[in-house]
Amino acid sequence: MSVLVDADTRVVVQGITGHQGTAHTVQMKAFGTQVVAGVTPGKGGSVVEGVPVFDSVAEAVEKTGANVSVIFVPAPFAKDAFIEAADAGLPLVVIVTEHIPFHDMLTMYHYGRLRGVRIIGPNCPGIGAPGKAKVGIIPNVVFRPGRVGVISRSGTLTYEIVNGIKEIGLGQSTCIGLGGDPVVGTSFVDALPFFEQDPDTDLLVLVGEIGGTAEEEAAEYLRHHFTKPVVAYIAGRSAPPGKRMGHAGAIIARGRGTAQSKLAALQTAGATVAEFPYDVPSLVVQGLREAGRR
Repeated sequence: MSVLVDADTRVVVQGITGHQGTAHTVQMKAFGTQVVAGVTPGKGGSVVEGVPVFDSVAEAVEKTGANVSVIFVPAPFAKDAFIEAADAGLPLVVIVTEHIPFHDMLTMYHYGRLRGVRIIGPNCPGIGAPGKAKVGIIPNVVFRPGRVGVISRSGTLTYEIVNGIKEIGLGQSTCIGLGGDPVVGTSFVDALPFFEQDPDTDLLVLVGEIGGTAEEEAAEYLRHHFTKPVVAYIAGRSAPPGKRMGHAGAIIARGRGTAQSKLAALQTAGATVAEFPYDVPSLVVQGLREAGRR
């Protein structure tokens, strides 16, 4: 098994004719993903990298059986693109686009809940399940099939840590990049039950960062509902106190959201916390050994 995507995933790329949409369509196909359709209004009937392009998501779903969308549409149009995907009945939408207006994402979040759509993102690298499917922009070369799950708020740290796991001879069951915006469609708490229930995940790596309370909430969930070993890393320990950092989600308020508060919460929940990203792979090996899974 894997989490959210598998060998039966059939992807429609919204914005496939743009530079990023085309480039990552190539990479998703190289990963082994079934990219079955693209959507760009007004360009229906064309073909991009062997993928047929349609004028609407509804038509793409009807003609190809697509069951997941990935959105590369520019930020001003992302809300409409998402609503179109939701109205077409897609159960999972990955939104790579960054700089989506805050109020647009609020609308998208609640519309998705109303329509029963799982959103990953926005401003995220997507999902990868080695040997099965990748939906998004995580580099193909960092993956290797295995039994370590990864959930991360950070994009580039996701790549570094997933690659580190590969370099020590282990691999990943599924990696989910949640996105770092203040409002995201799926939080740590939303994603944790999937990994708890996945028989192919033996250990989970949780990558967080300063700002918000997502990691503290995840720690509370871990304490009461998660039975597998967890290795965690929190980025931003050296951030100057009281200074707002550049990342959209990196806002600290009322003593919560600091690296220290997150680390303390995760340690109390039983997670093994890495001091540096390069410590994560060895802690993964240690955690698997202690759990009798290696």
